Amino acid sequence: MKKIIGECLVCGKPLKYYDKDKIVKCVYCNKVSKSKAQCEDGHYVCDKCHAKNGINSIREYCLQSKSKNPIEILYDMMNNKYIYMHGPEHHVMVGSALLTAYKNSGGNIDLEKSLEEIVTRGQGVPGGVCGFWGCCGAGISSGIFMSILTSATPLSKEEWGLSNNMTARSLKEIGNMGGPRCCKRNSFTATVQAVEFVKENFGVKMELPSKIVCEFSTKNRQCIGNRCPYFKNTVRKMQE
Repeated sequence: MKKIIGECLVCGKPLKYYDKDKIVKCVYCNKVSKSKAQCEDGHYVCDKCHAKNGINSIREYCLQSKSKNPIEILYDMMNNKYIYMHGPEHHVMVGSALLTAYKNSGGNIDLEKSLEEIVTRGQGVPGGVCGFWGCCGAGISSGIFMSILTSATPLSKEEWGLSNNMTARSLKEIGNMGGPRCCKRNSFTATVQAVEFVKENFGVKMELPSKIVCEFSTKNRQCIGNRCPYFKNTVRKMQE
């Protein structure tokens, strides 16, 4: 697949969203399924094909990274040719960056096994859930990170609460910015919230940059510009 500036991986044209599911066929694997999205020319790429190469690159990068800064890790991964402007790979990428930075900051986890788990769980979060379910996949990914970190299950007590509160905290900040969606903006926001949450609840201090400046706005047709805290013209320093 080529990396095309735009939204459709085939032609680069904008996506169209529908109120009801349509029967569509993936242009890469020919799998027939239901979807609420196609590009203006009718192309459809399923979540698995969209994210396949990107997720492989995420795992490989995280296993060799020594960084304690999950934003730095995110940024490097976002510049990979298989990580697109938007897409379900972000549902894996946020949690992966956090697990890696947590491990490198002294956190006690088996990184390889944890990355395998974040891939399995993150891939279960479909593209477009930010609008159709009301819960951004990047925010969910921060909650999955917390669930893996605490070994939470549906029957856990404190761990269950921590995982849900982590997701809620991320989603609140993401929601406060308003739409349209931006996988980069939401990923940065969820990651910052997770770093602060981990410091407050576990005492493990991951690193954050003094400011986050987005370099992807020209690839986002729906960039909210000055409403985004990471937009070049309005970026501000992070709180200490």
